[in-house]
Amino acid sequence: MALLTWDNSYSVGVKAIDEQHKKLFNLINDLFDAMKSGNGRGVIQGIIKEMANYTVYHFGYEENLFNKFGYPETSAHIKEHQDFINTVSKFKKEFAEGSVLLSMEVMNFLEKWLQRHIKGTDQHYTAFLNEHGVD
Repeated sequence: MALLTWDNSYSVGVKAIDEQHKKLFNLINDLFDAMKSGNGRGVIQGIIKEMANYTVYHFGYEENLFNKFGYPETSAHIKEHQDFINTVSKFKKEFAEGSVLLSMEVMNFLEKWLQRHIKGTDQHYTAFLNEHGVD
């Protein structure tokens, strides 16, 4: 059962970024499935690591476009990215140390943050990037 389901309301009008967002959806769904199935810590830890690494890659992709074209909301957008990376890094470290478990609270955080970020903050750059030939 998927925690997140992609539909066109998530599209930011940039094909490469939409594909990256779909990959993030899939990773969160994989993590959710692993938790629900009671998979071992090693499996869950591997998915968390892949998700953390892919998130950094994706954010870097967006930020490179912002810098290339002078997106006016770059600073605020990067702050949101950094806050998310810090939260996920902290969780990843605590999970690896055994001091925190993967829970519905963590899954809900990931789900809600991604939904809010894509449907909110990310939608702000659609017209800007499209006007600069990025679609």
